[in-house]
Amino acid sequence: MAEGDYKARVHYAGDEFFIGTTPSGVSQAIDVKGDRRSAPSPLEMLLISVAACTAADVISILLKKRQDVRGYDVEVTGERVAEHPRKFTAFRVHHIVQGRDISEDAVKHAIELSDTKYCSVAATVRPTAEVTTSYEIKEV
Repeated sequence: MAEGDYKARVHYAGDEFFIGTTPSGVSQAIDVKGDRRSAPSPLEMLLISVAACTAADVISILLKKRQDVRGYDVEVTGERVAEHPRKFTAFRVHHIVQGRDISEDAVKHAIELSDTKYCSVAATVRPTAEVTTSYEIKEV
């Protein structure tokens, strides 16, 4: 799915559960009952979406640059305001690249490309929330 309209559906399943169905037909349980924690909440999915979008870009670029990546994680922290609707005002995205002889320049460039050109989720939240990135490289 590259262009045009995307259509998703959310169905109320009872007891503060919803079933979300993506445009590609994949279903995901959503739990809005705060203390139950049996499925992600919408806010948790937004955090994961920011991380997953940039992660997909960065790993693809690093592999194209023939980096010997042995492990890769992205941690994202969101900052919200206290008053409703308690929107996110900032996302801090931290990339952790594990591998052998990983080029720092390659990591910086991959993150920059994701940040400025490819990650549509970060581009979507950026008008109302600051997105900052950091990274660390671990030799394994």
